[in-house]
Amino acid sequence: MGACGRMGELVCQAVEEDAEFEICGRFDIDNIEDLDTEAPSADLVIDFSKPASLPHVAAFVRRTGAALVSGTTGFTAEELATFDELGKTTRVVWASNYSLGVAVLVRAVREAAAAVSGWDTEIVETHHNKKADAPSGTAKTLLQAVDPDGEYTVVSGREGFVGERPEKEIGLVALRGGTVAGTHEVHFFGEDEELCFTHRATSRKIFVAGAVACAHKLLAAEVGRHTFEELMLD
Repeated sequence: MGACGRMGELVCQAVEEDAEFEICGRFDIDNIEDLDTEAPSADLVIDFSKPASLPHVAAFVRRTGAALVSGTTGFTAEELATFDELGKTTRVVWASNYSLGVAVLVRAVREAAAAVSGWDTEIVETHHNKKADAPSGTAKTLLQAVDPDGEYTVVSGREGFVGERPEKEIGLVALRGGTVAGTHEVHFFGEDEELCFTHRATSRKIFVAGAVACAHKLLAAEVGRHTFEELMLD
């Protein structure tokens, strides 16, 4: 799914070069409805499309039992719940980012947040000027790692006489420009010290390699909804 997009084209190329996979169908916005009626059965669906494609992808997975690797971002909480439902009958993974380095980053940030609880935290993400959604799905994943219980107020910027920074506040800022593949920074500010975690992607190829490697892992996994971090690091 999303075969005509920038990520989709790279994924198709990587899958074609993988001796263990064979592509049996390519779909995008121009032929999405064909997925409902004409698509052959498959063992696996890789989806890097748009949120609007989810009903068609979910219907295909329910009908065929195919495993699903989804890297589509911009979903609502209700749409994300679809992956929990699909995970009851097949193998599913959704991730906002398929970089192995980002998986390590998320785990490190989760542990750091617990270790320096009470420090001020800010998240900054930077992407190319054609990215449609903001903040990025990866930034939201990092926010979840820092604040799993949703106890903090999230602000996207500050302007004017805002006063002293509240304790329970996290700044999440999105920058857009040029051809940046993706940079994510998590800053922890303590008394007289700062801890900063940074991941920079210089090419989309890292996400493609991670998605294909994850697909192999998923096909060997048990039925259920899995995480990229779990499949690749545990």
